Amino acid sequence: MEQELDAFFNHLSTERQLSPRTLDAYSRDLHRFRDWCQREAHDDLHSLRNEHIRMYVAGLKRSGLSGRSIQRSLSSLRSLYRYLARESGLENNPCSDIPAPKYDKKLPSVLAVDQAIHLVDSDEGDWHRIRDRAMFELLYSSGLRLSELVGLNIPRIDLDQASVRVTGKGNKQRDLPVGSKAVEAIREWLLFRSDVPAVDEQALFISQRGRRISARTVQARLKLWAQEKGLPSSLSPHTLRHSFASHMLESSQNLRAVQELLGHADISTTQVYTHLDFKHLAEVYDSAHPRARKSDTED
Repeated sequence: MEQELDAFFNHLSTERQLSPRTLDAYSRDLHRFRDWCQREAHDDLHSLRNEHIRMYVAGLKRSGLSGRSIQRSLSSLRSLYRYLARESGLENNPCSDIPAPKYDKKLPSVLAVDQAIHLVDSDEGDWHRIRDRAMFELLYSSGLRLSELVGLNIPRIDLDQASVRVTGKGNKQRDLPVGSKAVEAIREWLLFRSDVPAVDEQALFISQRGRRISARTVQARLKLWAQEKGLPSSLSPHTLRHSFASHMLESSQNLRAVQELLGHADISTTQVYTHLDFKHLAEVYDSAHPRARKSDTED
């Protein structure tokens, strides 16, 4: 079992090139399953049957694991057994026909448009604030993930063409437009960036020690800005990505385009933003549909 799990993890890392965060999730899920197998005296992945997986899932429920986590665990197991079927000729997938528990999807928090503008609207500041404004403008302008922002290199951004090329999940690249305000902020930042000898010459955003900025630093600086601007203390880089998606969908009503901009492999991931936008759609409906408006003669 250990050898097959190691081979599967190597497949996820080298062939599928999953992110470290995704690999960690697979590792937690499958090592939990391995521990259960050891307790139940199952030492061969090929000998497990559908009823064994059902017992495992029932145990996860009793332990208080959330529905979302159980769904992810089942997804990890399905991926493992698809790999075993392909690589070692496994005929019966014990994970088939096992329903995952339902759970209430938590809608992402977003800023109102005026809040987002208030956050990034800053015309003065020191070296750190010039850098921060460029980072936050780019996050909101183009909907970048935090990992995409900190991994961004200078050659990947074309300010003349107002575009940026980022490397997202699965090592997939996508080209994104950059708004005029973000272009302006980045141009200013590049002038200030040259004041610090860069250890990492390629990195677009660096610390004052010249090293590529860390995700933790971006998160801490954004919370500081939120506090200063009177915005929610829970504000995170992902909130800016969610706000970008919600505001784009509200204005364009083009779900496919937003999917492409966000780099979502499955449009169902993007559809969460249609729930955020329902209030806006309801207001449009009430103002436009002839059977939605009350008659002026009604009491």
